[in-house]
Amino acid sequence: MDFKDNLTHFLAQSDGVGQTLFALLIAMSIASWYFIIVKAWQGARMRRRSARFLKTFWDAASLTEVARYLGNHALNEPFAYLTQHALTAARHHAAYGVHRLHEAGSAQEFLTRSMRRAIDEETARLEWGLTALASIASTAPFVGLFGTVWGVYHALLGIGQGGAATLDQIAGPVGEALIMTGLGLAVAIPAVLAYNACARANRLVLARLDAYAHDLFAFLTTGAPVGEQAAASGGL
Repeated sequence: MDFKDNLTHFLAQSDGVGQTLFALLIAMSIASWYFIIVKAWQGARMRRRSARFLKTFWDAASLTEVARYLGNHALNEPFAYLTQHALTAARHHAAYGVHRLHEAGSAQEFLTRSMRRAIDEETARLEWGLTALASIASTAPFVGLFGTVWGVYHALLGIGQGGAATLDQIAGPVGEALIMTGLGLAVAIPAVLAYNACARANRLVLARLDAYAHDLFAFLTTGAPVGEQAAASGGL
């Protein structure tokens, strides 16, 4: 029998526990591939939009031109969102000063807190789905192993009730039960690889975002590039 026949025979001989574990692994696999596909699509789209915005930002004649661009486009990527947040914070503090507790401190301190808050919000967005991938990657092998153990137990129990058993009668059910271990690994391996790839991509994005925030902070507080006023501006 091929793999499909073995799997069908194994499920037919399994009880409710074995079939439930099999259904759980299938559900985990579907969820894993959903997050993998969605995260890959979101990452590719975000990289294109970020590259387009950064080119617009560095080619702009002034921050007023950047603000006008942001007002006419959706904030659908981290760099534009951070820039809009920083510009709004700078205008708000300049216009209204300190009236509430979260506005306390100098303009630079208020701007720093606002930008940090925006970066934290983007970090939370980037980490969407990673907890699910990590959970699937860590638990799927154990679910498969438990399914194998339960399948072997169930098979041996049936053989024992039938009286004397030959090697062929034992090897078949035990081999079929090992399918669950293989299925658990098949679910976990893509989830592990996707989690590591997403975590690395997020680290790169956040490192670029932090460096960009430093430059933006310098523009908003000194009006000069960070290279000219690094010591005076402080930064994030």
